[in-house]
Amino acid sequence: MKIKSKYTIIAAELVALTLFAACRRTELCYDHYPKASFMLSWEQEWERDYGMAHQTNWDASYHGFDYDFLRPGTPEWVNLVKYKNNTPDGEHYLSPGGGDILLSESDGLSFLMYNGDTEYIILEDIASLSDARASATPRSRSTISYIKERHPGIKSANPPDILYSSYMDNVPSIEVHETKLLPVKMQPLVFTYVIRYEFDYGLDNVALARGALAGMAESVYLRDGRTSEESTVILYDCQITDYGCEARVMSFGVPGFPDEYYGRSDEDVPSRPYTLNLEVLLTGGRVLEFDFDIDEQLKSQPRGGVIRVSGIRIKDEENETPSGEFEVDLSGWGVIDVDLPVNS
Repeated sequence: MKIKSKYTIIAAELVALTLFAACRRTELCYDHYPKASFMLSWEQEWERDYGMAHQTNWDASYHGFDYDFLRPGTPEWVNLVKYKNNTPDGEHYLSPGGGDILLSESDGLSFLMYNGDTEYIILEDIASLSDARASATPRSRSTISYIKERHPGIKSANPPDILYSSYMDNVPSIEVHETKLLPVKMQPLVFTYVIRYEFDYGLDNVALARGALAGMAESVYLRDGRTSEESTVILYDCQITDYGCEARVMSFGVPGFPDEYYGRSDEDVPSRPYTLNLEVLLTGGRVLEFDFDIDEQLKSQPRGGVIRVSGIRIKDEENETPSGEFEVDLSGWGVIDVDLPVNS
């Protein structure tokens, strides 16, 4: 009986030592879960090449800046939405470099990631993987007659700020106590158009300038990078340069277009109207508008690029304010008017 008791004590001590070695603590063990370790990398592209070869042929002396100058930076933090069988199952926050999350299980999971530090973007339908999308914030401006005629019923918006996204499906199985490294490439969904309005003469009559780019995608789907069929007018302010006016305008790109860089096949840009507008406030108080059809330029640049229009002329007599004509109210120039929906 004494020998049996001795072995019983030894066996109990061995069990206790085993449990201590497994959990390395006397309290409840918290790591009896699979762990996913996300390592984020960033594809910092401001335009996609669909035949224009801007990066290869970039002329810094012509543009006044290097090609790489327009590359977007990395965001402050990332939202990670976990889905279980396509249903939201928790939300986490990651640093730009990544981070670890504990999982109750790893089967049937997928992850949608996007940067959460945007200001001029509205996220919608995140609860549905197929419908989760980002839209630009609405912006108001007096109707531009030619755009209204060429794009009936179209709404207007601010340029969206930079947005990255990544979607991970079929997450590999992760065992209890196992940490699985998951590399993730965050890809841009917003791209930049360098818009150049080149003057023949009359630039010295211009006090302020603003523009509009009509026909661009109203939203982009986070899961696969495709743009919505709906279009919008992007409103923006311009900088006066030595050659005319310039703007660097962010956009989701053209409507109804898949992103081949998300793994989908490339397709031709749909035939749609795309319109560029320039509105200038002259030093004498008058406002002049110029409109340009840019359908062909957008067909080869569905995701960012360079839009160039030339031959703009303003005669000195156009800067004279006719008798009885009111001067323009300057309060509407250079002011961003963001109309946020109640449910945003």
